[in-house]
Parts: sequence; C-alpha cells; structure tokens
Amino acid sequence: MQEVSLQQLLEALADPVRRGAVEQLAASGEDLSCGMFDMPVSRSTSTHHFNVLREAGVIRQYYVGTTKMNALRARELEERFPGLLSALLAAARRER
Repeated sequence: MQEVSLQQLLEALADPVRRGAVEQLAASGEDLSCGMFDMPVSRSTSTHHFNVLREAGVIRQYYVGTTKMNALRARELEERFPGLLSALLAAARRER
C-alpha cells in the first residue's frame, strides 16, 4: 500500500463506474464476487475497472474456488490516506 500514490488513488476513484463498485463494496460490509456488482458496463469492461481499483490499492482480489472475490481495503486506505475514503463515499452519497 505504501507504493500507491494519492494521484493513482484519485484517478482510480474519479471514474463513476469504479466509484459505484467501491460504494457497493462499502455498503455490503462483506467481500463480493465480480458477478454480484451492478455495473452499467460489459463484463470485459468491468474486468478493466476491477484491475484499475486493484492496482490503485482500493480492492484486494482473491479466489474462492473458481469465483473471484473483491475486498475493500478500507483499513489500509485509512492508514495511508486518513479520512479520504470515507469523505469520498459521503460525497458520492450526497451526489445521488
């Protein structure tokens, strides 16, 4: 997580599709499989968005059998960028 820059994190969260995925993960309170997200894009495009989020340190992906799971790295993000994730999520909720 130390190698993730603020620039990289903000660019990842600037996209509304990726912000929506992060909002869904935060709201669920648990890890979600890729197929459980409501995303207005194709499967291949959603894969791209998950990759961007993973590379920016926002999510961690792992497999359970053949299912790819997504976990929000909220604690690590809070340690690296205090208050940023919660502020972004609150702003996104106000925009809806």
